[in-house]
Amino acid sequence: MAEHEEHIDEMSSHLAPAGPAILAPGHTFATITDKISAVVLSRDTPAAWLLATGGFGLLMMWLLFATAYQLARGIGIWGVNIPVAWGFAIVNFVWWIGIGHAGTLISAILLLLKQKWRNSINRFAEAMTLFAVMCAGYYPVMHLGRPWLAYWLFPYPNTMGVWPQFRSALVWDVFAVSTYFTVSLIFWYQGLIPDLATLRDRSQSKAGRIIYGILAMGWRGSARHWKRYDSSYRLLAGLATPLVVSVHTVVSFDFAIAVVPGWHTSIFPPYFVAGAIYSGFAMVLVLAIPIRRIYGLDDFITTKHLDNCAKLMLATGEIVAYGYIIESFMAWYSGNLYERYMILDRMGGKYSIFYICLISINVFFVQVLWIRRIRRSPALLFLVSVIVLAAMWLERFVIVVQSLHADFLPSSWAMYYPTFWDITQFLGTIGLFAFGMLMFIRFLPMISIFEIRELLPEAHVSLQEVD
Repeated sequence: MAEHEEHIDEMSSHLAPAGPAILAPGHTFATITDKISAVVLSRDTPAAWLLATGGFGLLMMWLLFATAYQLARGIGIWGVNIPVAWGFAIVNFVWWIGIGHAGTLISAILLLLKQKWRNSINRFAEAMTLFAVMCAGYYPVMHLGRPWLAYWLFPYPNTMGVWPQFRSALVWDVFAVSTYFTVSLIFWYQGLIPDLATLRDRSQSKAGRIIYGILAMGWRGSARHWKRYDSSYRLLAGLATPLVVSVHTVVSFDFAIAVVPGWHTSIFPPYFVAGAIYSGFAMVLVLAIPIRRIYGLDDFITTKHLDNCAKLMLATGEIVAYGYIIESFMAWYSGNLYERYMILDRMGGKYSIFYICLISINVFFVQVLWIRRIRRSPALLFLVSVIVLAAMWLERFVIVVQSLHADFLPSSWAMYYPTFWDITQFLGTIGLFAFGMLMFIRFLPMISIFEIRELLPEAHVSLQEVD
């Protein structure tokens, strides 16, 4: 009976056949399962993983120390001032939230669109989303000044009737980000269940069989299991799809509902969503390219996957460039003196170097992705992705800091300079993100085993034929 169910597991056909050239030829069910599960179950750990884990682990420990120090001293250790009350904290919050968008897009939207090339990269993209949202959620809590009262942002039952201010964008952020994290976590975990069962059955240690067995929740791969799995997985994908648009739209409202020049514009919601997907796919490539090289997974994560990610990054990059053009045009066309001054200050003011760099990269440099050779070159694509991530961080810095440093009252104009703690806490969140990803790669399958097997022609045998 167990062998029969395992055969059904391998030969299930609840997805349609894949297109050509998605998976390198020469693979079978056994070779796919062996190669992916060996990364987790093998006792040999690559030296690169150990070095990276040690380095990023130290950064994460520094984040813990810096957090304790800030709790003791307050946010005065940051460079925020009047009028720049939002500094690195909100810049990094928006940057991290944007990075998490590609995971949901790859997992949910491409699943519903039946894009089979997602099967090789959706698992670690989903994990990337979770750790990026964790890093993003850290900043608004610490920015409260009294982070131990962060629960006030939730509509908790209380006898005094002191409910949150639901007209505040901060409360909107809490609900949007917490919903996004919850749905993404459930979606990621459900996708893991069949592979956790595979690790349970193949683990050579008793502890591994127990742990993976508990996490697999009794999965046996029967036809009934697959039917329920497929329907619930697609239902979650349908729930997660609106989050791609809604979450960063709500984040854009942090700025768009204000009367500050440079913020009060209707272009922000679609502009922010496109920018989030743009930076998110850049991070996917920054992760995928080293992973495929270190673990020898270039037959699963092929140049076709890199090419498709680069094309999506190029498409969203063009939307971002359009947003820059509209932003400048409307500042001129509106006749608003404050909006005009804001654009002129960006182009020639004290922060102009940041604006010039981000325009140069996001409008002009990204056009190199039209060249097919660059899109299919791992080294060049990795370099382009890193530069794009840096440019998108500069964009958030310009939106937040440059718009605030010269407000309506010239007597309060001031420059913002990040402190040692601003910079190192940001590096600490990078350590937290990278350390979490490294732990995920080591102890859970970074590539979906059963979804990769469904790309093989022999996977598309009907259950009636198996019976």
